Amino acid sequence: MTLKAAKTWFLRLLPVVLFFICYYCSQFYFESDGGSGKYPQPTVSLCHSYRMKRKWESLKLKTMSRKTELFLKLEDFFWREHLSAEALPYGIKGSELLLLKVLAVTSSYTMPANIESLDCRTCAVIGNGFSIKNSSLGDIINKYDVVIRLNDAPVRGYEEDVGNKTTLRLFYPESASHNPGIHNDPDTLQVLVPFKQQDLRWLKEILYDEKRVRKGFWKPPPQIWLGRASQIRVLDPYFLRLTASKLLQIISLQPRRQQKSVHPTTGILAVFVALNYCDVVHVAGFGYPEFRNQKQPIHYYGKDTMRSMKNSYHDLNQEALVLKRLADQGAILYLHAHS
Repeated sequence: MTLKAAKTWFLRLLPVVLFFICYYCSQFYFESDGGSGKYPQPTVSLCHSYRMKRKWESLKLKTMSRKTELFLKLEDFFWREHLSAEALPYGIKGSELLLLKVLAVTSSYTMPANIESLDCRTCAVIGNGFSIKNSSLGDIINKYDVVIRLNDAPVRGYEEDVGNKTTLRLFYPESASHNPGIHNDPDTLQVLVPFKQQDLRWLKEILYDEKRVRKGFWKPPPQIWLGRASQIRVLDPYFLRLTASKLLQIISLQPRRQQKSVHPTTGILAVFVALNYCDVVHVAGFGYPEFRNQKQPIHYYGKDTMRSMKNSYHDLNQEALVLKRLADQGAILYLHAHS
């Protein structure tokens, strides 16, 4: 082969070589950074990596150990050691009688046995953010052992992007869907996150079919709620308290008079719950657009924009920083590209 011919073949092969170099570099980037080019698979092998790196310990959350019992139990209220020094949302002081009545009817306080028995639990926390729209993540999400969803976020009609499996749905009365059966599996656990005493009173009135008290809510909750008592759980306020005080480091849990109170979003709470219960935690649908873009949609459904967050009782900037830190530490991994 002449030098000229060799040069010609080299020039012909160069684009192919460059293509493969770029391809493998991009795969390395996506695998290491959680980008959208190659989705991480929820396999047991990921648990081995988790244990080797001891990711919980790497969070360096002072004096805090993992807690895998998520829900309040009836027997908790018959022992002095479980008495709470704080009222809702960070404790149960003053709400004991309401809780006793609620827990007496729900009667079950655990996760499903088939999940409890797993040596490794892979979990996906699905936020309601616009970033999951057109992601085609549905089939991936359905493969996780535990899928956690938030509030009244719909599933039907959005399955291609968000999947249709739901293990836990965290909600509070104002965010409850009238009929949980529409966008949940029959065995989905409906997990009440009580922020105030009225939240527990609402659930008690629903369960005992009592006269509804409409006062005390920032938005009217359903007066008829079709959730099944056997699927209802009440999240231990421990998780909200530590999300606020340790994860987000909100300095004062009891704000001064005339000071606007700040509480964690249901989303960051769900991530902290998953970090406690699961061995592998992947997230999708998190993040808000910049506040100056008031017309930007904030959900993958509906028409709410950033304008609706103007009077929010959440510190979205702090939550974004915490999620970034968790991702940088490898404690969570995003299933798609994110801002």
